[in-house]
Amino acid sequence: QVQLVESGGGLVQPGGSLRLSCAASGRIISINAMGWYRQAPGKERELVALISRIGNTNYTDSVKGRFTISRDKATNTVYLQMNSLKPEDTAVYYCNAGVRTGAFTYLEVWGQGTLVTVSS
Repeated sequence: QVQLVESGGGLVQPGGSLRLSCAASGRIISINAMGWYRQAPGKERELVALISRIGNTNYTDSVKGRFTISRDKATNTVYLQMNSLKPEDTAVYYCNAGVRTGAFTYLEVWGQGTLVTVSS
C-alpha cells in the first residue's frame, strides 16, 4: 500500500501565498512523475503542475509565473508553492504520483485532497 498525505491548504486573501506539501509513504521502490491537480466546484479536475523524476516541470497556463512545483526525492515529498493567489485558484488540490512498488507493479496514487480558498 502507498499513501499520499497532503497538507498546507487553507484560507488566504487574494495576492497571498500558500505552500502545499504531499508526502508519499508505504511500499515504494521508486516514484516517477509527481503532480498537483485541482478541482473547483462544478468543474472537472485539471492538471496544475507536474514534475518528472529528473526534475522537468510543466504548468497549466493559468499558474505559470505564480506557482512552483518541486520535489525532495530523499523524503518522497512534492511541494507546490503558490504565490499571487487569485479567487479563481480556489479549489480542492490533489497530489498524484506514479509509484513503482515491485519489479512489475506500478500504481497511480492520489492523495485525499486539501482545500485552498482564496477570498477577502
